[in-house]
Amino acid sequence: MKLKRSFITLLSLVMSTILLTGCGGRERMMFGTGGTAGTYYAYGGVLAQYITKHADVKVTAVSTGGSKVNIQSIQDGDFQLGFTQSDVMAYAWDGVKSFEKDGPTHDFRVLGGLYDETVQLFTMSDDINSVYDLKGKSVSIGDAGSGVYFNALDVLSAADISLEDINPQYQSFEASKEAMKDGKIQAAFIVAGAPTSAITELATTNGVKIINIDGELREKILESCPYYSPLQIPQDTYPGQPEPVETITVKATLVVSEQLDEDTVYNMTAAIFDNAKDIALENAKGGELNLEKAVEGMAAPFHKGAARYYSEHGITVNTEE
Repeated sequence: MKLKRSFITLLSLVMSTILLTGCGGRERMMFGTGGTAGTYYAYGGVLAQYITKHADVKVTAVSTGGSKVNIQSIQDGDFQLGFTQSDVMAYAWDGVKSFEKDGPTHDFRVLGGLYDETVQLFTMSDDINSVYDLKGKSVSIGDAGSGVYFNALDVLSAADISLEDINPQYQSFEASKEAMKDGKIQAAFIVAGAPTSAITELATTNGVKIINIDGELREKILESCPYYSPLQIPQDTYPGQPEPVETITVKATLVVSEQLDEDTVYNMTAAIFDNAKDIALENAKGGELNLEKAVEGMAAPFHKGAARYYSEHGITVNTEE
């Protein structure tokens, strides 16, 4: 594995000569996003256009396997920026959970959190009204080793519920929806921006409840896991949801190579946040661009270029390892 990674790194150094020098010396960058059907890819394409236009660099958004792949590709020198969930970013920085075997990487820095990826626990069961009611139930906790899986474990652990206390099912969003519809599971975790289509469909056809993650339980999670932030899902986000729901969120985060110079990252940060209103017209997630929220729940240091932009707007962030 190390030999393969070394070869890839060597190859990336050769490719850098080609990819990172454009016409007229304009710097070229590769932007790791996600699958072509997902939000990361579509939104990344929009952001790439604005960075290219306003930051004097040429950015190309490419489809990838998502958070972990993007961080590793920055580490290898293949990408210069990429999307990741803020919790996966924390795992990478500390070398834990999904990065336990690969070890920590400190080759990236934070540019900013862009939008919420909300931890949503939903059910069609009358017997489940809190996280504590999951004991003895069949619960979908996401694909094994996925971001959803670790988010679910964080919530369950805070409620003193182990995997032995439930019947865990390792399912995708779509599979969770179908399994709940068929009565094969009683609850499921989904981590995505709300509203999420799988939940909306169930809410429309069958009726669902979104379970609150709040009070002492939420405080316990926030204290032990700094990459989460509190979040309220507004009422009527889903059909048949008359009250707001309290929960937690991780953030879709833009990270960049630690090797990028300060002025370049400053210009990239400005290209995004100075044009937030225009970006929102092209992708709904642009409506969530907010400087104060962009710095919440970040367990890795910011790039000095991004920090300079935030400082000019009265916000201080950590840039030290």
